[in-house]
Amino acid sequence: MGGDGIKTLVAAVVAFVASGLAAPIVLNLLKRAKSRQTISEYVPEHAVKQGTPTMGGLMVVIGLIAGILAGRVDGAGYTLGLVAWFAFIGFLDDYWVPRMIPGKRGLGWMPKLGMEIVPILALWCMQPRTPLGVIALMGFSILFFANAYNFADGMDGLAGGVGIVFALGLMMMGSRSSVELISLVMALVPFLFLNAPPAKVFMGDVGSLPIGALFGLVFVESTVFHDPNRADWALLGPGLLASLLLILEIVPVPLQVASAKLRKGKRLFPFKTPIHHGFEAGGWPESRVVWSFILFQFVCSVFAVGWYRILVDSRGQG
Repeated sequence: MGGDGIKTLVAAVVAFVASGLAAPIVLNLLKRAKSRQTISEYVPEHAVKQGTPTMGGLMVVIGLIAGILAGRVDGAGYTLGLVAWFAFIGFLDDYWVPRMIPGKRGLGWMPKLGMEIVPILALWCMQPRTPLGVIALMGFSILFFANAYNFADGMDGLAGGVGIVFALGLMMMGSRSSVELISLVMALVPFLFLNAPPAKVFMGDVGSLPIGALFGLVFVESTVFHDPNRADWALLGPGLLASLLLILEIVPVPLQVASAKLRKGKRLFPFKTPIHHGFEAGGWPESRVVWSFILFQFVCSVFAVGWYRILVDSRGQG
């Protein structure tokens, strides 16, 4: 086993152990802090989950950071800062704002977006010679995946299951961020055990936002800039295929909201958004929706990896 393999193995073990040890401590602290989930009036079928502890994503973040540090990844400072900053935004949204501002469920979309842009501006300042188009692509990817994965966090086991399969798919594409991805996968395992139905804890924005932001960062590094010295836009195709579920989760939401506001309450789509709630409203049991979505993510990842390897191998042969 080479040096990179040892780093990856160490990161995996440390991330799993750290997340596993943190899990009961975090769960106990959340119960004592009365960090409870408030179920939206638009999903009455989830009313039984009212009061379940949220912010369980903290245990994932702890394991993820521990794994990255143990893997001794060169230049991991920005990745760690990105994860920590988005976790902080999630903490404000999940806990601080609802308690400090009566009647508010969390941050408004404008202040939330403004805070999410901060690490993108920091990246621009840290790498002034990097073309602005590259920074813009990286920034868009981070914002897109952070919010897409956040929308996917809506059912017991859904975000954890999809996150593990998506991360493994990116790893099999030969990502340069294998330590970060394997750390995430192993950190998600203890959380998924507690989040399995009936969930004892929910992930919350404190977990979904930093995980999604990491996906956004890795997505660009794994596709367009698989070779850090040049852009290869053909590799964007497999990346988009692997991300199809998250794309379907987020894209209909702003379109539905805009339609309702501009057309006096008329919906653009006949189903609820995000789409996992649409399937549930259509009569699917929650467990069927979750497993179908995880299976769909698995199929997309398998075909994406195959397509990706064909493209990369053809470059090598050329």
